[in-house]
Amino acid sequence: MLELDSITAGYDRSAPVVRGVSLTITPGEAVGLLGPSGCGKSTLAKVAALLHRPYGGRVVLDGATVRGWRHRAPRDQRTAIGVVFQQPRLSADPRLSLRDLIAEPLRATGRREEAPARVGELAARVGLGDDLLTRRPHEVSDGQLQRACLARALVLRPRWLVCDEMTAMLDASTTAALVAVVEEYRRASGAGLLAVGHDTVLLDRWCDRTLHWPT
Repeated sequence: MLELDSITAGYDRSAPVVRGVSLTITPGEAVGLLGPSGCGKSTLAKVAALLHRPYGGRVVLDGATVRGWRHRAPRDQRTAIGVVFQQPRLSADPRLSLRDLIAEPLRATGRREEAPARVGELAARVGLGDDLLTRRPHEVSDGQLQRACLARALVLRPRWLVCDEMTAMLDASTTAALVAVVEEYRRASGAGLLAVGHDTVLLDRWCDRTLHWPT
């Protein structure tokens, strides 16, 4: 279970953007978080992904209270969560080919030998051909780069996924394709999902339940 208990967070202690928010996701469940731009939902998503330390409250991951954030989080907790952000060009190293981008988490966790097979499998799953894997981010479209970022999020077989406005910059066909990949992975693995967005129709169709925030 992924539990966010009374989270208060932001970038200025005197004016937090998230105040006392609680949220629980069970294994295999897809929860949507719907709200307008600027309401703090992306900040909450970063807390859930262990990428942003809250000022108050606690995060409990699979029964263990989280006590470290970003690279200070224990590896088993850090690698349990896969994250896809809204803007792929801000989350992708421009020096890497798409092949190396997808394999990046494997190299970082000392599992480099798994990369060829795992990258090939995931590239096919997200719709990237071999010709695209040799290209760098500036040589592909936003949709192609987001496909690679989703593959990167899945490469360590996470138990939890956080998709923060994953499809906001994409056309309808790419959106449908990437949501289908997430759903296929979720069904096969039993992973839980937090999907953040402002598209009511998409979240209501995608998720088991959608939380409207602020209420």
